[in-house]
Amino acid sequence: MAKPKLIVFDLDYTLWPFWVDTHVSAPFKKVKNHIVDGSGRKIKCFSDVPDVLNKLKSDGYILGIASRTEWPEGAEKLVKLFEWDDYFTYKEIYPGRKTTHFERMHKASGISYSDMLFFDDEARNIVDLKKIGVTSILVSDGVTKQLIEQALQSFKS
Repeated sequence: MAKPKLIVFDLDYTLWPFWVDTHVSAPFKKVKNHIVDGSGRKIKCFSDVPDVLNKLKSDGYILGIASRTEWPEGAEKLVKLFEWDDYFTYKEIYPGRKTTHFERMHKASGISYSDMLFFDDEARNIVDLKKIGVTSILVSDGVTKQLIEQALQSFKS
């Protein structure tokens, strides 16, 4: 079975259930075992995400983030607070087209688009990346273990 050499995730509505640039506010901080925003609201990721990231990394996959958020600093801070930095080799977090994010990951990694697997909640990004050869999966309600398993089983099959 063919395996992707790089698995990339969007952030908003893919790894966490909100838009970082409009639904939460600074400053972010950890209080006990929770992350809270400036209004004291608890911030959570989708429930399967920690296990998914841990399993993929322990299985030897290289992981990346491609986010077109208007608030890169906020997204970066949350990635740190969720303690996800060790999972991601590539992080492209800034406004613009996802094709730019992937072009930079391709140049940095030497991995071809056809060896990449991408998860995102926005159809426009899926369409753009399929055009350049990235296997792209539309996420409807956050990344789940089942979605990852199905994507890995169908990758290049």
